[in-house]
Amino acid sequence: MIGRLNQAATPEASQAAALVGAGADRPGTSVRAVVWNVLNGGLDGDSAERLFGQAEVLTSLRPDILCLPECFRWEETYHRRLWWMARRLDMEPVAMLRSRLGRKPVQNHTALLYRPSRFRVLGWERRAEEMFHHALIRAVLRPADAVDDRDDVLVLGTHQSWTDGDTRLAEARWMTDFAGEFPGVPPRGLLLGDLNIPDREPESWDLVPKNLHSRYRLVLPDGAFGGVDQRALQVLLSSGWQDPQDLTGVKRAATVGYWYANEPVAWCLDYALVHGLHVRTYYTYDTPRARTLSDHLPVVLDAFWPRQTSASKEAA
Repeated sequence: MIGRLNQAATPEASQAAALVGAGADRPGTSVRAVVWNVLNGGLDGDSAERLFGQAEVLTSLRPDILCLPECFRWEETYHRRLWWMARRLDMEPVAMLRSRLGRKPVQNHTALLYRPSRFRVLGWERRAEEMFHHALIRAVLRPADAVDDRDDVLVLGTHQSWTDGDTRLAEARWMTDFAGEFPGVPPRGLLLGDLNIPDREPESWDLVPKNLHSRYRLVLPDGAFGGVDQRALQVLLSSGWQDPQDLTGVKRAATVGYWYANEPVAWCLDYALVHGLHVRTYYTYDTPRARTLSDHLPVVLDAFWPRQTSASKEAA
């Protein structure tokens, strides 16, 4: 089972973290970012009970930027589920993109949303459309009261392939450019997604069915298996993206391992990486209720950056 590794995994600590993330203790732009794989769009056949529960949890977390992988069937009836969720959270969609591969006719999507009272979207694009198994959304957001581009932030929302480490490594290379100084890109960034990269070696590979080992392990030249395949994560970190748990010194709890045999190990597969940001808190939101709503748990990041421009009511 997944253990709570810090107090912020409790609802009471989440409320405290929200106050800390409000930016009252020093001047700057604060942001709360959340990523949550919602498992088949929060739907079980014709039942949307999990989706309703997910909306309640997200309402309590109150993200400013939200990445939702696995939004199955959210395109139906003019994207009504996407807009329902956005209205429920007082947010707006940046984009929702369909996976390139997957089951048909059911459509899988990755959605990125933002809170318009806090940020404005300057523009977005679909990156590497023919490369990603699922999708990569690239967007530039500006604080609602900023007057120029000096306070902008780059946001990447993604869902990486589940199939193997080689595919994830190739996908990760589409995100390394934005881990530092790059023409036309803000000097700070967020990378939110279900990266499908295990954060640790399991206690025993016997915990994982042998037919699933190729998803998570290095494949040696002779076809035998090596250790856990973290190359995609390592190339991101080597390029300049930072794992907030390394900045805070507090290890986040796992996000999977409690649901069913497909992902039986207590791993963190979901990440919020940063560059150019000051991290306040970073944790896995783990409650009994959250465990009933998806096979993944939400990851929550509170961060800020010092204000570079003066606020302007006209820019809001």
